[in-house]
Amino acid sequence: MKLLRSFEEFLFEATSWLVFYPLTLWRVLVRPLETMAYSDAEQGDDEAGRYDDALTPPLFLLITVVLMNGIALMAHLPKPRLAGTLQHAIFDSPQNAALFRALIFSLIPLVAAVLLLRRQGVRLSRESLRPPFYAQCYLAGPCAVIMIGGGIIFQRQDVSNLYGLLLMLAGLAWFLTAQTRWFAGRLGIGVVRAAGLAVGALVLALIFFVALLIPLALF
Repeated sequence: MKLLRSFEEFLFEATSWLVFYPLTLWRVLVRPLETMAYSDAEQGDDEAGRYDDALTPPLFLLITVVLMNGIALMAHLPKPRLAGTLQHAIFDSPQNAALFRALIFSLIPLVAAVLLLRRQGVRLSRESLRPPFYAQCYLAGPCAVIMIGGGIIFQRQDVSNLYGLLLMLAGLAWFLTAQTRWFAGRLGIGVVRAAGLAVGALVLALIFFVALLIPLALF
């Protein structure tokens, strides 16, 4: 009976994603700051009722990357040249590639959350890091759609690279605008300083991204 109930819960949860994923994506795209504030508020709820009308932020980010990874596979893009054993272990498996990309895009929420806590003078811990990291995962979801989608366009021979560039630039403008407003609201600072933090967080995330790529090139 317990096994049957577990299957029922899994089936309901998995199928509910078909409803709550597009709703969550729409809310993030249209009202990013309100959705991030919603995430903060949900952190205070009990475990059972948390994120009852939306996907949890890390799950939202993971599903987004998996979906975009699936679109990339259906686009029949040329495979990158793989040299090392570690590269083959990651990119020869669609599941491993999706998880690796999810890890890459989670660097943006991590860096932004840590930067916020440092500016607030809050001691860094798992409990203090969780709320801003979760809120930032909502923001990273559309960022993954835009960047992976732009990369797909760039690798297609039948589509102009200009469309991929325009998509990435528009997405970057949306992301930095939302990120700037988030830093300004949470820290009570001006737009210029908040924009500097938004750009700085993105640059730091890119630096960590490059650092993760080094082992791939060596092994």
